[in-house]
Amino acid sequence: MLIALLLEDFLEELGFASAGTIDNVADGLARSLEGGFDLAILDVDLRGEPCWPVADALADNGIPFLIASGGSLAPPPGRHASVVTLAKPYTFDAVREAFDRIRPSLS
Repeated sequence: MLIALLLEDFLEELGFASAGTIDNVADGLARSLEGGFDLAILDVDLRGEPCWPVADALADNGIPFLIASGGSLAPPPGRHASVVTLAKPYTFDAVREAFDRIRPSLS
């Protein structure tokens, strides 16, 4: 929860607003279908489940996302091999750089 709050602070400073926090695959899948947000930061591990079904749903719905990881990230499935990644420790500069890399897909 503290990490989510930290990321929300970084997002605000970058001029974005948080649309909420989801911490499991089922809710992530439902939220990806609802839409109403421009970008997702997707943790690779959602309560012990891999995030890839949510990544697939986001990609299918044209919602750009980046992958956040708390440790070494095993190579993502081929479909998501070029997704921008954000590794811990999350710093403002690292988040800004990740958003700068993904920003062209937000236009």
